Amino acid sequence: MNRLPLLDSEAWDRFPDPRQALTEPNGLLAFGGDLSPRRLLAAYSLGIFPWFGEHEPILWWSPDPRCVFHTETLRINRSLRRQLRGKTWRLSADHAFEQVVRACAAPRAREAGTWLVPAMIDAYVQLHRLGHAHSVEVWDGERLVGGVYGVAVGRLFCGESMFSAESGGSKLALVALARLLHEMGFPLLDTQVANPHTLGLGAIEMPRADFLRQVAQLTRTPGLVGSWAAFTPRLIQPGADH
Repeated sequence: MNRLPLLDSEAWDRFPDPRQALTEPNGLLAFGGDLSPRRLLAAYSLGIFPWFGEHEPILWWSPDPRCVFHTETLRINRSLRRQLRGKTWRLSADHAFEQVVRACAAPRAREAGTWLVPAMIDAYVQLHRLGHAHSVEVWDGERLVGGVYGVAVGRLFCGESMFSAESGGSKLALVALARLLHEMGFPLLDTQVANPHTLGLGAIEMPRADFLRQVAQLTRTPGLVGSWAAFTPRLIQPGADH
């Protein structure tokens, strides 16, 4: 039986080799440590992410295969275009990061609890304040109807979660984020583990070995640290033909 490594509380940049992760549960690599910004950024730069529930220790994962979007291929499809018909929604970047995260953490139908426990929310809000975590928001007037957020490390964007308060809200936010990332030279949008929703939008499953090779390359490239709010005018518009 494999023993799960306990992370050293002081060695924030030391993780086991992701290729040593368990196959059952798929990708579980280590536990413990903390959610400090420097540890989180070190983890993402190695293709590792935290995921745990209430009353659990911090768990670190690197599943095989990995689910990703190629940012150049994610576009508004016919189904989403129908959903957007007649709507006057607008988009923004980094205007309501914490609001998006808390909306993603809200209980959802047919789901018990949330993985976005208070410690995780606080950690991502801190990363955002330091210029490493970003969101795209969808608004109907002054009401937030959809959003997506994640972490940028070098030229890799690690998507964390998205939500919809209106049908199509999260899809539009995701497509808008992908198009912006493509413009800025981010070829991959990591979504961690596949599900029918992301696969239906065009995500693919990539062998972990291939993903880790790309992570190593992309995270060595200088990123765009700081607020992305100034990129709001570059986001696609719901009525545009993309």
